[in-house]
Amino acid sequence: MQHPDLAQILEKRLMIIADHESRDRDPEAHLQRLFVINDEITSWHESHKNEIDANLEHFLSGASFQKALDYLQSGMRRPCGS
Repeated sequence: MQHPDLAQILEKRLMIIADHESRDRDPEAHLQRLFVINDEITSWHESHKNEIDANLEHFLSGASFQKALDYLQSGMRRPCGS
C-alpha cells in the first residue's frame, strides 16, 4: 500500500466519527477531535503534494476522505457514482 501513514490517519478519522458514545457524552470534545484529525490530514496533504498521484490529490483536495482511504487500500478508483 502506498502512503500507509495517510491510511492510518484516515482510519483514525473514521474511528472518531464512529465513536457515538464519545459524541453523546461530550459533543464539544468529539468535535474538537474531528478538527484535530482533519488538520492532521490537511497537514499530511500539504507536505506530500509533490509525491501523490492525481487520484489521491483529487480526493484529498475535495475532502473525499473515505474515497481516499478506499483508493489507498485497493489501489483503484471507484467508478463514478459509486
